[in-house]
Amino acid sequence: MAKPNAPHKSYSTKGAARSGKPRAKAQTTPDKYRDRPADAAHEDEFVFGRHAVAEALKAGSNQTINKLFVQTGLNSDPIHELVQKAQKAKILVSTVPKTKLDLLSDGGNHQGVLVAMTPYAYQTLDDLFARAEAAGHAPFFLVLDNLEDPHNLGSIMRTADAVGVDGIIIPKHRAVGLTSTVAKISTGAIEHVPVARVTNLAATIKQLKDRGMWVYGTAMDGQDFRQWDATGAVALVIGNEGKGISPGIAKLMDATLTIPMVGHVQSLNASVAAGILMYQAFTARGGH
Repeated sequence: MAKPNAPHKSYSTKGAARSGKPRAKAQTTPDKYRDRPADAAHEDEFVFGRHAVAEALKAGSNQTINKLFVQTGLNSDPIHELVQKAQKAKILVSTVPKTKLDLLSDGGNHQGVLVAMTPYAYQTLDDLFARAEAAGHAPFFLVLDNLEDPHNLGSIMRTADAVGVDGIIIPKHRAVGLTSTVAKISTGAIEHVPVARVTNLAATIKQLKDRGMWVYGTAMDGQDFRQWDATGAVALVIGNEGKGISPGIAKLMDATLTIPMVGHVQSLNASVAAGILMYQAFTARGGH
């Protein structure tokens, strides 16, 4: 698949416009769109849901998990087992009302349990561009639009490391972040694939375009991914597990891709679809 309109031959780590003409407003990444490591030093990451919490307690070291929150009145065997694991690891356990868990999980399906953890370090958008520049090739980024399952993020990170993705961009709110569960599923890739967490995903995508990148998404009526020309500076957007790419983000795509299927189930797991598309990009980019 040829790139839409005229082909892009260049990219910039300093905010050059896609046409090659500099735009003053795109010279730097505005502070309000960055998630700096210094910010993370003052906030906990929250992992919630019984399975995710169990994985965190099993995979995380005692130093990374600060507290286990349990909903008042829950005494089922799965909850009791989590409390026992936390107490054995000398992790503080706090019983709180459901409203507290609703607040900490930002309205997520916490199932009555949540852990507060020391956050993993995030990078800035400039860091991601600098990584590609240091490697001597055009940047290849993944943009995850409100992905919620830590197992999907971990799997995507594992594949991203395998194919040489230069960085992953995720939204700060209503999406999974870097947790111990993600770290475990990624089998170490979390240490090698930088992740930038941004406040406004749409604004960030516009910045990527201003800095010379072509942005691709997925859609049922998109072009066959096997004809995708993924050379040059490209960003691939992967949507939410159930809802796909949000309408506002979809409007920003330069082009869309589809994965042909002949079976009865016309959908793929987010991490599987991401893996297929990443390997097509890997092949188109000459295996680097």
